[in-house]
Amino acid sequence: MVVIIWGVAGVGKTTIGELLAQELGWKFYDADDFHSAANIDKMQRGIPLTDEDRQPWLETLRKVIEQSLAENDNAVLACSALKQKYRDRLRVSEQVKFVFLRGSRDRIAEQLKRRRGHFVDPKLLDSQFADLEEPKPSEHAVTVELGDDPPELVQKIKMSLRERSR
Repeated sequence: MVVIIWGVAGVGKTTIGELLAQELGWKFYDADDFHSAANIDKMQRGIPLTDEDRQPWLETLRKVIEQSLAENDNAVLACSALKQKYRDRLRVSEQVKFVFLRGSRDRIAEQLKRRRGHFVDPKLLDSQFADLEEPKPSEHAVTVELGDDPPELVQKIKMSLRERSR
C-alpha cells in the first residue's frame, strides 16, 4: 500500500508522513525531493508552478509509487497533490490511499512562519489555496482536520485507514 499525505504547503505533510511511516515501519518519500532544480528555483522566488511545471514531477512520483507497489514495499508519500487531476495521475491502483490534511489559511500561514530550511516561499500560500481542490466523495480520501498534535493526527489517520480497509 502507498498512503499519500496531501495538502497545501505548510500543512504538515512531511511531519505527519514521516511519523506515520515510522509508526508503521514503512518507507517514507517526500515529493519535494523529486522536484527539478528549475521548479525549486521558481518556488524559492515565490513563483507558483504551472501544470506544465508539475507534469514531469508527477510522472516521476507515479513511477516511485508503481515501483513500491511492484516490490510490495509499503510507503508513505508526502505530496501537495492539490488538484484532482494530479491525484488521479498518482492513483496507480486501489492500493494507493489519500489522506487530505485540512486547515484554515490562518493556521497554515502561522505554521509556515515557524518553518525553517524549506525552499517554498510563504508568499505561495495564496496560490496553493487557489489551486486546492478538496477531495470529492468519489475519491474516497481520508480527511483530517488540523488541530491535534502530530502524534494524535497520525493515530486518527491509522484508525481511518483501518476502517476503510475492512
